[in-house]
Amino acid sequence: MDTSDNKKDPIKDLKKEIGESAKKIKEKAGKIAKEIDENTQDFQEEVKSTASEFSESAREAYQQISTENESKRIVAGIVAIIFGALGIHKFILGYQKEGLIMLVISMLSLGFLAGLVALVGLIEGIVYLTKSDEEFYQTYQVGRKPWF
Repeated sequence: MDTSDNKKDPIKDLKKEIGESAKKIKEKAGKIAKEIDENTQDFQEEVKSTASEFSESAREAYQQISTENESKRIVAGIVAIIFGALGIHKFILGYQKEGLIMLVISMLSLGFLAGLVALVGLIEGIVYLTKSDEEFYQTYQVGRKPWF
């Protein structure tokens, strides 16, 4: 009997050690899972913060663009009404070719066609001033529509 008890004891001891090791592994896995959960929550908060900062920066950039376009819209509209025959408003908007066409027509016709070109400038000035800032920006800055 002694021999059979000796054989059972090492097996029982091994089972006990395996059980204790499994328990330790389970505890470590629980701790790791808890750390992962905490890190995930920290990461989510950081992502939310970054998204909020990006959103605010984008809003500020849009407002700045809108403000710059508004002043360009107003300046181009007033200049088109006053000096439409010279095409200066086209140069303000970055349309060099169209501005040069209006200027050359007014100068080379010795003023005969300047009234017609001035009428075009007057109409464009009124159109610029009656458009909303966003519509003006989309039409003349993004869409690059050179006439009316």
